[in-house]
Amino acid sequence: MGSRNGDLSGDAEVDNGSRASWPSASQLDELREAVAEAAGWLRQRIDIRVVAAPYRICPLGAHIDHQGGAVTAMALDTGILLGFVPSNSPEVRLTSRQFGGVVHFSVDDVPPQNDPSSSEEGRWGDYARGAVYALQQKGHVLKEGIIGIIDGSQGFDCSGVSSSAATGVAFLLALEYANGLYSITEEDNIELDRVIENEYLGLRNGVLDQSAILLSRKDRLTLIDCKTRQHRVVDPPSLRQPCSDSSLKPGYRILLAFSGLRQALTNTPGYNKRVDECQEAAATLLRAAGRADEKASLSNVSSEEYDMHREELNGAIARRAKHFFTETARVRRGVEAWEKGDLKLFGQLMTDSGRSSIENYECGSTPLIQMYQILISTPGVLGARFSGAGFRGCCIALVESQRAEAVTKQVRNGYSMVRPDLGKSAAFVLCESGDGAVVL
Repeated sequence: MGSRNGDLSGDAEVDNGSRASWPSASQLDELREAVAEAAGWLRQRIDIRVVAAPYRICPLGAHIDHQGGAVTAMALDTGILLGFVPSNSPEVRLTSRQFGGVVHFSVDDVPPQNDPSSSEEGRWGDYARGAVYALQQKGHVLKEGIIGIIDGSQGFDCSGVSSSAATGVAFLLALEYANGLYSITEEDNIELDRVIENEYLGLRNGVLDQSAILLSRKDRLTLIDCKTRQHRVVDPPSLRQPCSDSSLKPGYRILLAFSGLRQALTNTPGYNKRVDECQEAAATLLRAAGRADEKASLSNVSSEEYDMHREELNGAIARRAKHFFTETARVRRGVEAWEKGDLKLFGQLMTDSGRSSIENYECGSTPLIQMYQILISTPGVLGARFSGAGFRGCCIALVESQRAEAVTKQVRNGYSMVRPDLGKSAAFVLCESGDGAVVL
């Protein structure tokens, strides 16, 4: 199976101080005890495993994955934990520590999406049902269900960091482990999670989220070509060669800034509408280039063809195309900056990406835009932009390590002044980069 095994320990913390490995030994022990109790085993924990599926960020490459663009990504040292044990039957029985309800079904009889017999609280279980559906659609035989408890990192709303994809990946890895499907690779799981999200849940996103969650490695930048699904891990100078120059060593932390807004992606018509607009722009450009029979995807249009025929575009579709091609250029420049250790340029490109998301992709609520503006005006912030689809409430920022705590405090205070209605529900979390999903 394409997941990695490991033995991680340390104490995780939120919002202050240096951050150690995630998940901590105490988190793993506590979750295994809870699964043992749920399974009725109490003292027999030898077969209990935990999937650690990290949240992710996309520093550059906003809104272009569904058009086959190249994007950058990092996994975080925080995310979804799924403690599980094989059920010794086709039964799947799951509980969540973040959401109510019990999800209970058989791998022999997967309920359809939005099954009317499931409670509203149990909708999170669609990702587990979707995982069974995806594996079976790809020809894998499932005889074994799981008994499990799923939990997410506490203390903040995880929207905007792909908690949904992390959840889907976690269920896939658990079911694969329980059924001995060890030959499934990370690349296979990227496709399987795409089936969950595109075919079972009806989303129209690309493969960025699951690719980042499965392929990322700590302190590296992952470059993902969403058209070919090829990827490479980009090392900063400090990891390629010994160097005494401190300016080339990792000098950043990642700040997650949650505006306090909560809205599900599947209930946001603006996302799928913009996918349609990108495809309309692509179709127009391909017709102008004499290639109307090709798939209407902006990645099928060269930058030269865009420059030659962009006057054919008007209104919203012109702005969507402008975002795609300028963001593609930012990704290319950003990878070069990362390889050189130029965090200042990399951060500026992130800020430019955020501005294009507002002006050209036209996403972002008023509170989210206000958060972005506070971030980019705060000393110590190298760059910032929206995270996720940009219709909910999360911004990410690259901040100077030595000023990270001061930046967090200043941004929190500034946002509370601008948005007293949301200040109490907002959250600010300092993270490090992390490794991809693993079965522990």
